[in-house]
Amino acid sequence: MFRFRRLALAALIPAAALSLGLPEVLAQSPSPTPAASASPAPAPSASPSPAASASPAPAATPSPAPSPAASASPAPTTSPSPAASASPSPTAPPPAAAATPAPVQTADPFGLETTLEAKKVVMVKGTANWDSAFDTLIDAFKALNTLLDKQGIKHAGNAMIVYTSTDDTGFTFLAEIPVEQDPKNLSKDMSIGKSPEGKVLKFVHRGSYDNMDNTYEAITNHLDDKRLEAKDTFIEEYLTDPLKTAEDKLVINVFVPLK
Repeated sequence: MFRFRRLALAALIPAAALSLGLPEVLAQSPSPTPAASASPAPAPSASPSPAASASPAPAATPSPAPSPAASASPAPTTSPSPAASASPSPTAPPPAAAATPAPVQTADPFGLETTLEAKKVVMVKGTANWDSAFDTLIDAFKALNTLLDKQGIKHAGNAMIVYTSTDDTGFTFLAEIPVEQDPKNLSKDMSIGKSPEGKVLKFVHRGSYDNMDNTYEAITNHLDDKRLEAKDTFIEEYLTDPLKTAEDKLVINVFVPLK
């Protein structure tokens, strides 16, 4: 067990259903009622009665025949009325278009459980004190980059710092860069190895290295709340290149291995 970042990590290492109001689209029951209005058929029944009174004139019988033709004329007038009722249907699409959801900005993961896979890395050992910690890490990354650039070897992942021990004055570490081929002519402090692997909790820090005390304090509180115990190491993965990015613009994943 060890302490880290000026006591900030003293406790870290030891420890749709939518309710669908479906509108009942009625079959427009009013539309059949106009069909019932075709009952003007009784009108012809009244016409025969005068026809009986006009019995002496047999030629009058053809006159009732045109009267049903006239009664047929109202029938077509009923058919356009359902066509008019269909007119509201085009108004339905606009609300559907207005229902497009706005994009949601998700927060950075904090305490997300994940698993790291081991990668081949070239690494360099180092020690640092807290007053010049970030400068020391930058120098370690520069040494690794100089080696890889000379041999034309590209990075196969993000640069990492693995903290191996800490105390009130400083810490020891491994600076690591993933590679796919083995570099040659390593210095005495450099070696080829594997990055950490296994079950970890993932946290995200944005901002300068000096402000990471606040992130680690929050991590410590998270572990205490969840009653989780960390291993004697933790990892920082630099999503932004620390050699090219302003220090206050750094984005760093912090991985805490659990026992």
